[in-house]
Formats: sequence, structure tokens, C-alpha cells
Amino acid sequence: MIVTRFAPSPTGYLHIGGLRTALFSYLWAKKNNGKFVLRIEDTDASRNDEAAALAIVDAFAWMGFKHDGEITYQSNRMDIYKKYINQLLDEGKAYKCYMSREELDALRETQMANKERTRYDNSYRDFTGTPPEGVEPVIRIKAPESGAIIIDDGIKGQVVFQAEDILDDFVIARSDMSPTYNFVVAVDDHLMGINEVIRGDDHLSNTPKQMVVYEALGFTLPKFYHVPMIHNSEGKKLSKRDGATDVMAYKEMGYTPEALMNFLVRLGWSHGDQEIFSMQEMLTLFDPKDINKSASIYNTEKLDWLNAHYLKNMPNEELAQQLENYDIVLTSHDKKEILLDAVKERAKTLKEMATLIKEILATPESYDEKGLKKAFKGNADEVLKSFAPNLETVKELHLPSDYHTIMEKTITDMEVGFGKIGQPLRMALLGKMSGPGLDSVMAIIGNDETLNRIESILEVTIPS
Repeated sequence: MIVTRFAPSPTGYLHIGGLRTALFSYLWAKKNNGKFVLRIEDTDASRNDEAAALAIVDAFAWMGFKHDGEITYQSNRMDIYKKYINQLLDEGKAYKCYMSREELDALRETQMANKERTRYDNSYRDFTGTPPEGVEPVIRIKAPESGAIIIDDGIKGQVVFQAEDILDDFVIARSDMSPTYNFVVAVDDHLMGINEVIRGDDHLSNTPKQMVVYEALGFTLPKFYHVPMIHNSEGKKLSKRDGATDVMAYKEMGYTPEALMNFLVRLGWSHGDQEIFSMQEMLTLFDPKDINKSASIYNTEKLDWLNAHYLKNMPNEELAQQLENYDIVLTSHDKKEILLDAVKERAKTLKEMATLIKEILATPESYDEKGLKKAFKGNADEVLKSFAPNLETVKELHLPSDYHTIMEKTITDMEVGFGKIGQPLRMALLGKMSGPGLDSVMAIIGNDETLNRIESILEVTIPS
């Protein structure tokens, strides 16, 4: 059975790259009827943020990722880590290092001056003398001093490191016996049965150290998949400005979980030319071996396109429910269907949709100056004045098509093009030159409000 995990450190909110890693891990486990577990790596108390840990859980809930079992918090497992640290000490595979911080800094300065790789010199590796007074030792593991360390990576293929180039006897427990990251990751992955590890390739340099821990404890190595990073359009590391922000910010911006999930799965993975994937299709088709070896490019336009697709295809009842998060309550609105159908064709996000709805329902308080100049050229005001009586003569106006008929009658009677009624009417109804179809807007706000808005704009002095 395949068991994967997502194991963030709660030092910041869940970002887009982490969410993609979680999605890949989730899909691979669930495709194979396996388990996907969530572990919070919070052993470093100085860097932990409890709110960030809760935000990760919230993001999972919003996205619909159901992890198996309870969330594991490493801070609750300290006794387990101490047990394995002591085991390595007893077996002579780890040792106490009494080098002080000052001595370690001096060593590194010398190495830098000699243009050598900065590393601990293993001076206490075989120490049998009397420990210096006043120094609380750290615990270091005995790492191989030479030879090749080979990672059989599911994405990158075989990756070879030379031990002398990347390893020293690294610390597995600090002077207060609190364990370090690379040690606890290896212990937990083994004890939790994690046999396939999908993570960002920024962790690739950690893998040899974790392999040393696996070897020392006699654990079986998992299969590793190191996923290339997400870059911006310039091929550089993704910044907050580019989209590397808190996942829940995407909810605030009006993106749907389905669109974000579809967007993320296509960042580095593909199936032919297919762009739209349901969750079931992702589960059927996804395989981490098919992830690209090169970095993927974050494209906001693609995310907007996907989100617009999901909004257009969302049932109106569900859409109305989602819009309540943006202060739009349409439960009792008698033109809810017309309203939602009108805006879903134009909006890329729920937030944008909410803005469009507010612009339709609220009487304009001001008018775009450039729009006024453009809309009221020639006899546009006369056309608008003739449109209002046509509305008043018809009592049964309910559908957009009813209002469209009145617009057509007006331009026929006045012998003008559609723009002569469309542009000034748009300014009257919305205060600007863009928006949903005018016939839909009038059907939504009704006859009386339409006439009120026309009357208001006819009182405005058109800028010259």
C-alpha cells in the first residue's frame, strides 16, 4: 500500500508550492487506495507559529483534502526521538560533540579564508578524553566520509552525491536534546509507514542526510520524488507578488478550490493537451513519474481562465451560496437567476462577480467622465429620452428579451444604430461603459429603477 504525507513546518502560512506538493501526494496515495497523512513538523519551538498550523488545516478543509487519521504533531513525539538518539549513541553511530559555538565559528572562518567548504571537522568523532567544562554537547551522527550517495529519484532519475562534498557529522540533537529536522523526518517517515515521499526539489540537498539516518537506524528507504520548483514568467523564484502567497488569500480573491486544484495539477504535470480535469480524472491519470524535470511557470491568466470556466458551469444555487462570502445575499431576490446568468459570463473570480452584482443593483452615484463624452455625442440624449416613454407604455416587462424588444423599437423609430441607444443607456444604468447585457440589467432592476436611472443621467451636464 502506498502511503504519502504532507509535512509542513508551521513557520508561515501554506503557500501555493506547498499546496501543489500536498495535491500530488494526495492524488498518488488515493489513486492507489493508499493513505495520505498530515504531519506538522513543529519541533523547533523558536520558529513555530500556532496560527500558521491552524491555517494549514483550514486550507486543507477549503480545498477538500481529506487526510487519513489524526494530524501528527512532532512536538508530541519527543520521547520517541530521544529513544532513537540514545540508541545511536549506545551503538556508537552517534556521539557527543563539545565544540563550542566560538570554536565552530573560528573553524568556519579559517575554512573560508582557505577557500574550503565550511564543515564540522569531526574532531569529537572518536573522542575519548575528558569533556571540557561548561559546554553542553550536541549530538552528531557519524556520516560516511567518502563514497557516493545515490538517490533513485522518481522524477530526476539517478542523482549522485559525493559524501566528502556534502556531508559532515551533522547535528541530530541540540544541546537541550531537542532533535533536528533531518533526524525527525527520517524517524517519522519510517514509523508512520511513509514509503513514497513527494516534495519540492529544494529538499534534495536534505535527502543524503536523511539517508544517513535511515542507514544508521536500519530503516528501509522510501521512494523519493523531488518536484521542480514553480517559477514566475521570467524564470525566477516565485515571489509573493507573483502568486506565492497564503493559499487562503486565493479564496479571498474569489478563486474556487476546483480551479486552483486544476491549475496546480497542471504546474509540472500534463496528460496530452487536456486542460480541464475533474478530481476523478486526476485520480485516474496522475502519476508522479510523469512530472516534468524542469521548473513550471506560474501563469495568472491560465488560473483566471480556469476559474471563469468553473464559475460559468457552477449551478446558480451553489454560486449564490459562494457569493455570501463576499456580502452578496440573493436568497430572496426574485431575479436571482437572470442576475447570476448575466454576471457569470463576464467574471473571472467570485470577488469580481460580487463587484459586478453590486454595480448592477446600486444606483450609480457618479458617472465616468470619458464615458459620458463618448456616449452623449450627437443626439444620443434624444434617443434616450424617446426610450423612456416606450418603457412606460409596456406594463409586462420581465425577461431580458422583453427589454430588448423595446430597445429595437426605439432604434427603429429613431432610425439610428444600436450604439446610439446602447452607450447612453449603459452610462445611465451602470455609470460606466462596460458591464453585462443591458437587457439583462433592466430585467434585474425593473422598470421603475430603469426609468429613475435614465431620468438622473438626463439631468447631468455632459462635459465638453
